Amino acid sequence: MLKKISIRKLLMAFAALFAMGLIYLLPDRDYKLYPDEELEYTSSDNKVSAFLMDKDMYVSLTEVSVSENSTLKKAQELIKVLTIGKGDSKLPNGFSAIIPPDTEVLSMDIDRDVLKVDFSKELLDVEESLEEKMIESIVYTLTSIDGVDKIIIYVEGDILTKLPKTKINLPSTLDKSFGINKEFNLTSTKDITDVTVYFINQINDNYYYVPVTKYLNDSRDKISIIVEELSIGFNPSSNLMSFMSDDAKLVSSVLDENTFKLELEKNSSLDDVRDYIDKTLSLSICANYEVENVKINEEDRKCQ
Repeated sequence: MLKKISIRKLLMAFAALFAMGLIYLLPDRDYKLYPDEELEYTSSDNKVSAFLMDKDMYVSLTEVSVSENSTLKKAQELIKVLTIGKGDSKLPNGFSAIIPPDTEVLSMDIDRDVLKVDFSKELLDVEESLEEKMIESIVYTLTSIDGVDKIIIYVEGDILTKLPKTKINLPSTLDKSFGINKEFNLTSTKDITDVTVYFINQINDNYYYVPVTKYLNDSRDKISIIVEELSIGFNPSSNLMSFMSDDAKLVSSVLDENTFKLELEKNSSLDDVRDYIDKTLSLSICANYEVENVKINEEDRKCQ
């Protein structure tokens, strides 16, 4: 009996020493377990919009994978994709980042639908010819996140209201009305209309979409301008194109609650490019009208 008790005591002592050894070897900070804390799992294959530089120096619509789900973490991940050398593995072939490589995000927070981002001073090291395009890339990418409609850009704590090299003034709060890949075709400073039209560009056998904000002296409805611009086909001066044929005619258009409905007269465009035509139309309509859905000849599309 005494022998059994002694063996039991020895086993208990050995177990206690073994437990103390584990506690000593494992660092508290890294290995504490909290039974009430829930683990958060995220998908590594979330596709989101990002506006990156293409071979023709257009800020273009692309898609990249992100692993984060929360608004702020997703914004941080996308800014890395836009920063040279920080998100290269996520860049689609043929596209490049534009934010200078040493740029850091000092702080970031969101107030309702306004995302505030404070960058380090290296943000302003961008080349003069790319200053405005960098702002377009940041604004269009971050406002493509659900729940973000506006951006305030800070540099070392101060709101960026003027680009130092081009001297372009910036509104303190930025959104997609800032424009992108801007083109000016003006004869007067009065009655200026701005219309953002999505065209098509090509890398190898892959097509993608390029938004261009055009500033015109044109009093027509924006949808009329959009259809006319897309029916031009290929523009050799810009290297951008559309698959819509030049005999396309707008029959009717109406804004019905959150849906923009339009009817196009049947034209000579081939069926195998119909999806590209509808995509450029829907992207352009969603960029110019506050709607959630587009219906083109009874085909439904959702705004991104």
